[in-house]
Amino acid sequence: MDLTRNTLENVDYMIEEIKKKLRMATGAALKATALNDEQYEDLRDIFEMVSSKPNFSISEIEAITTELGRLRKV
Repeated sequence: MDLTRNTLENVDYMIEEIKKKLRMATGAALKATALNDEQYEDLRDIFEMVSSKPNFSISEIEAITTELGRLRKV
């Protein structure tokens, strides 16, 4: 998968992987179509950071969730 390309499939893949890794209970609120296309690189940065760590503290999960919320379309 070429995550350098801003496609709906790539956004959906990254969101699903982030939700799985963080075991997000409110994952239904995050959908690929709800994210701002102009902030693809920010999403990719979050995805890469989440993918690189084996586990997260509660405060890290809250911070990541806040950042993902910031990427949503207004």
